[in-house]
Amino acid sequence: MKRLRFILGASALAAVALTASPAVNAQENGNRDEYGKVVRGPYETNRFGDNWFIGAGGGINVFLNDGYKTNIGPSLDVSLGKWFTPAVGMRIGYSGLNTNYWADDPSVLGRTLDKEENMYQQKFGYMYIHGDFLWNMSDALGGYKETRFWDLVPYLHAGYFRAYGLDGASYVNNEIAAGAGLLHNLRLSNRLDLIVDMKATLVNGRVDGSAGVAFLPSVTMGFAVDMGWPDFVRTSTVIGALEAATVDQIAALEAAAVALELANATLEKENIDLQNANGKLNEQVNALKKNKGGIDPAEFYKGMSPVAVYFNIGKATLATDEMQHLDYIARNIVAKAGKLDKVYITVMGSADSNTGTAKINQKLSEARGKYIADMLTSKYGIAKDRLVIKSEVVKAKADPELERAVKITF
Repeated sequence: MKRLRFILGASALAAVALTASPAVNAQENGNRDEYGKVVRGPYETNRFGDNWFIGAGGGINVFLNDGYKTNIGPSLDVSLGKWFTPAVGMRIGYSGLNTNYWADDPSVLGRTLDKEENMYQQKFGYMYIHGDFLWNMSDALGGYKETRFWDLVPYLHAGYFRAYGLDGASYVNNEIAAGAGLLHNLRLSNRLDLIVDMKATLVNGRVDGSAGVAFLPSVTMGFAVDMGWPDFVRTSTVIGALEAATVDQIAALEAAAVALELANATLEKENIDLQNANGKLNEQVNALKKNKGGIDPAEFYKGMSPVAVYFNIGKATLATDEMQHLDYIARNIVAKAGKLDKVYITVMGSADSNTGTAKINQKLSEARGKYIADMLTSKYGIAKDRLVIKSEVVKAKADPELERAVKITF
């Protein structure tokens, strides 16, 4: 009896010490934000094969029922389980071996009188197959930390309890049992834990042929091995990494958008200038068609000067839209002016000095003038002797894009 009291007292003391462990774990936990608050889930969903564990341990049990004197028996626990989140898990397990107690009267479970105790020892084997719902209180309250040394896990269990006779005794009884437990996981390595399992099981007293409700507390110690990937990743960590990448992408896209807006503004201004120039040309052409006052056509064309086509920066050939502009000018203005004896056509290539060296800009302006002159003679049939080709480099101006051009005067 003294030995039983010592063992139960030591187990109770260990339970108190282990129950206090979450406070210690919370103190040592490093998963806190800048305000000192514990950072919890949600957590990334793991694969089916992750976060499994298998455990086994041995220890003692005590069978308690009204009117009987208790005695200590051996226990064995084997379990297989899985953690779905850091705080919630389930397992199936086997608990068993045998238990015993002292009774005043003999029964099929024991007929031999113990003279020292002056009682009959009743002994039977048992097998308890149960399912457990696990709640990791340390992770739930203190936040998940994969390197935490001690996790306190209360759980509920229920299942099938089978009692059977030993030493040739003909006895079998099956009952439904349930109860609660306290599991202590002590982390030895990334995949190996030392486990202390303190379990209390309630079962109908008929299990040993008596009445009432029987109470079977047990304490076992053993090891659990983690299988698959044993850890969890907090979703906020994943989101934080994605947010950091997204910030860089957004900054790059915003810079590109600003550049496109500036380019569009420049093109819009150029288009407006071209539309205004074309409008003036149309007005002049219409005035010429309606002219009945004997104005000299040669003088009229000279008054229309200049007309222009525009080049992109650093280019000596026209873009598609400016080719259409040149086609309109050449067919409707230059070709008609080229047929008048008194009209000579000056092609002035130009470049702006805002970019590039003076030497490069001079060559660029000459190339642009020659390009347009060659186009007028080869494509539109303007006689070479009617063309005067010149070039210039215009000093820096507020609108340099207007000087990247070839101006045609008559």
